Amino acid sequence: MKIGITGATGQLGSLVLEELIKKQGTSNLVALVRSPEKVQEVEARAFDYEKPEDLAASLEGIDKLLLISGNEIGKRASQHKNVIDAAKKAGVQWIVYTSILKANTTTISLAGEHLITEKLLHESGITFTLLRNGWYTENYMGSVGGAIASGAFIGSAENGKISSASRQDFAEAAAIVLTDEKHKGKVYELAGDDSFTLEDLAKEISKQTGKEIPYKNLPEAEYSQALKSFGLPEVYADGIASWDVSASKGDLYDDSKTLSSLLGHPTTPLSESVKAILN
Repeated sequence: MKIGITGATGQLGSLVLEELIKKQGTSNLVALVRSPEKVQEVEARAFDYEKPEDLAASLEGIDKLLLISGNEIGKRASQHKNVIDAAKKAGVQWIVYTSILKANTTTISLAGEHLITEKLLHESGITFTLLRNGWYTENYMGSVGGAIASGAFIGSAENGKISSASRQDFAEAAAIVLTDEKHKGKVYELAGDDSFTLEDLAKEISKQTGKEIPYKNLPEAEYSQALKSFGLPEVYADGIASWDVSASKGDLYDDSKTLSSLLGHPTTPLSESVKAILN
């Protein structure tokens, strides 16, 4: 049974590919990427969400498809439709899709395109599994250096609890699902075992650096403006600030421990992620 992995050279996709190679070797794995020449370990095929006319041919012979959501906000629903239509045409039997935690109830703005994709999967007639991934801990690790330099960790999440896990945790879960058909038709709400506030994160940074790094909560507009001053494009600055506000409402909190149950071991602790980014 051939497994196709979209975005196999990306941050999540490359980790999933590594996990699949560990589980079953390099045979029957196909990396579906924009630049096939960058892939050495397994068969690679050209795959661009924006080129629907080429997608079905690239999916020929693939039985299982990991559809990793695109990273172009605002374009993802149409891009995912292109892939799902092509998968149907090519005879793909099972699609595993990386959605967002609590997609049908969250206030996080990213959820809209995920819900459209979930609806398209329902309508496609193809068997599917939804991996509703929570926040990657790495989403916050990129701000650690700046927090140390400025003397404070800023955000707009107030006291909202965040049940994040590492990309490695989510990648391992995807590989487990793809290699066992008992997961067909399931919807998994996936999040980390431990939940933390941004104040907790600031305390962990302080503990590991020996410097006092407080958490400073800002109004959404002020946080967005700060992010823009750091050079972030407006769409991302506004998005990040609004996602923090959603976190303050509990949208990134989940205590089901579904992810660690799937993995068979605890998810990566926050302290380990902070240690990794500091070293």
